[in-house]
Amino acid sequence: MIPLEHALSIIEPWITAYGAFALFVAIYLESFGAPLPSESALFSASLLAARGDLSIVAVVIAGWSAAVLGDTTGYFIGRFGGRPLLMRFGPSIGLTKERLKFMALQMHRHGFVVVMLARFIWGLRQLNGLLAGSLSMPVIRFIPANSIGAALWVGVWVFGPYLVANWFGLPFHR
Repeated sequence: MIPLEHALSIIEPWITAYGAFALFVAIYLESFGAPLPSESALFSASLLAARGDLSIVAVVIAGWSAAVLGDTTGYFIGRFGGRPLLMRFGPSIGLTKERLKFMALQMHRHGFVVVMLARFIWGLRQLNGLLAGSLSMPVIRFIPANSIGAALWVGVWVFGPYLVANWFGLPFHR
């Protein structure tokens, strides 16, 4: 795991230079599979907003919209191409037809909660939309679960550091 200071030193210049757009791109790409440090990006953007270098509204909008759009992109990729790939390559990683059937049943029963909470689990966050689409979760259930989960996740990673920094008057380097 990368130390927080190191991750922030990598991400902060990008967010400082390109603002909420850099945040959007990082979260969007991570939300459908790319292993990018989106929590660190949100954390950095939140502290930059607390310092006055970014708008907190722009950070929230960029974070939430990227998370929702990224997972939705992953969902449709999984929906239209993921199942055949899982059937073909799944057994090589232990995903037998029986396990896939069980996972699809669990997604049908508990998918709403799984999609909402998956955003908080590294690894599952990146595969959330792909798996929901591949396991045929109905889109009418996926979209609200994805939107609520993204709002909760962005809320924690943006308002947590932002409020703590403001309430306790944490010093920042410029």
